[in-house]
Amino acid sequence: MLAMDQGMVEEWLSEFKTLPDSAVPTYAASLKDKGALVPALYKVIRENYSDLLEPVCHQLFEFYRSGEPQLQRFTLQFLPELLWSLLSVSAARDPHTSGCIEALLLGIYNLEIVDKDGQSKVLSFTVPSLSKPSVYHEPSAIGSIALTEGALANHGLSRVVYSGPHLQRETFTAQNRFDVLTFLLLCYNAALSYMTAPSLQSLCQFSSRVCICGYPRQQMRRYKGISTRLTVTSEFLVQLITGIHYALCNGEVELGSKALDDVLYRAQLELFPEALLVGNAIKSSLHGAALKNNNKEGARSIQVEITPTSSRISRNAVTSLSIRGHRWKRHGETEKLIEKQLSLNSKPESTDKAGTLQPSATLISRFHLHRSCYGSC
Repeated sequence: MLAMDQGMVEEWLSEFKTLPDSAVPTYAASLKDKGALVPALYKVIRENYSDLLEPVCHQLFEFYRSGEPQLQRFTLQFLPELLWSLLSVSAARDPHTSGCIEALLLGIYNLEIVDKDGQSKVLSFTVPSLSKPSVYHEPSAIGSIALTEGALANHGLSRVVYSGPHLQRETFTAQNRFDVLTFLLLCYNAALSYMTAPSLQSLCQFSSRVCICGYPRQQMRRYKGISTRLTVTSEFLVQLITGIHYALCNGEVELGSKALDDVLYRAQLELFPEALLVGNAIKSSLHGAALKNNNKEGARSIQVEITPTSSRISRNAVTSLSIRGHRWKRHGETEKLIEKQLSLNSKPESTDKAGTLQPSATLISRFHLHRSCYGSC
């Protein structure tokens, strides 16, 4: 680590300790202007034997415990690198170098599973109903569904999925490690829109390393890191795919595509149906112009194709305007017929075959009566 980077990190460690509480929001907003600080902190995290690792982890935990959203997001951007440091050290069976990282991750986890009053939180996620249109689909494009009694009962209903309450953890074990890491990735994905490009790159690299270590693809990628196979879970891979999807659609096409292939490679080896379903669905949706239009400096957005709707109204559509026009047309034809009869009966009086007198005034009165009835309609 360069002396310049070390001096910058040491200055960052000292300046926060002297800040009053009223100056914390201003300080949090100024962190984004320190462009050289983030790469220096990445170097500290990657060097497991650095003397600055423990104070840096303590500072990041103080940031997260402060409750300031910008400081919390500043800490979360290093989460993929912290997770990789933890897993790589655990695989090397050298736990003494990862004690501060374990404390930081467990501290963030224990803060997130409770609310402000210290009560366990239960997270809820609403799964939208496919019977209602959205920007992603139209019900008519899915196909007709048989109108059974069960389908009618579930029509328009939204499914709510709950997560929690989660248990507090004091240390990492083989049984709870990936439960904690999966929840931490869930917190990271909730703030994906605030993550910087280096953080998204770190996420993609972390995903590839975790999935290919100890497998033949590691030699194909010429990755010289640890060669021990790391245990993963299906839920953990699904959270990785969620972050990779965002990175793919926001400029990190090369790293994101490689990471997605590696995660699917591992999911096939482990036979994880959830990860395979989500990963293959994302991979299918990204074929075509969506990837071609994105470049390294591409816009941070997700492209969605929406089926265009026709602006032409059907000729058979029944609306209030069509009914009114039809009424005007009908009564107009009636008026023309009466006027024609008046022209034929222009004489003051006329006699029909039965000899009955039919004065023209009767027809005129009928015409006015018809107009008055139409006006009342």
